Amino acid sequence: MDKPMSLRCIGIIHSSFAGPAETPIQASTSAGAKGTVELRDEYAPALKDLEGFERIWLLYWFDRARAFKLKVKPYLDKAKRGLFACRAPCRPNPIGMSPVRLIKIEGNILHIEDVDILDGTPLLDIKPYVPRFDCFQDARSGWLETASIDNSIKADGRFTRKGRKKEE
Repeated sequence: MDKPMSLRCIGIIHSSFAGPAETPIQASTSAGAKGTVELRDEYAPALKDLEGFERIWLLYWFDRARAFKLKVKPYLDKAKRGLFACRAPCRPNPIGMSPVRLIKIEGNILHIEDVDILDGTPLLDIKPYVPRFDCFQDARSGWLETASIDNSIKADGRFTRKGRKKEE
């Protein structure tokens, strides 16, 4: 069960977000934030037929997240919650995912919007967002159903290596 696995960086995500202080915590709170994905040249042929999708899932490595804890205080709550009930970047495998808007593709460069990802983040994979498969309107949202969600909320550093210690 604890077999070694290997992942390969297939590109780099570029955005205007140099640090957590200005980075939105979810793609749904980052309307209009522009960025690009610079795919390694050898993967460019895999982009065929992707341009017809309005949104794509980017899967990436939280390369600046600190070590994980089993309970964390998420951005939208004051209580500690189980890590797997949150979207905190500090995880046993720090993999992130964002459903960004695909604007256009030029060679191996994807122009994207609604970006909530730090500049220079390693890209692991790209998948098409398919509303028919990816959207469950009536799904329950656990503790988030009572959280007061502010659409302008930004990350505050609590999950980065140099982040605030008082949140631990």
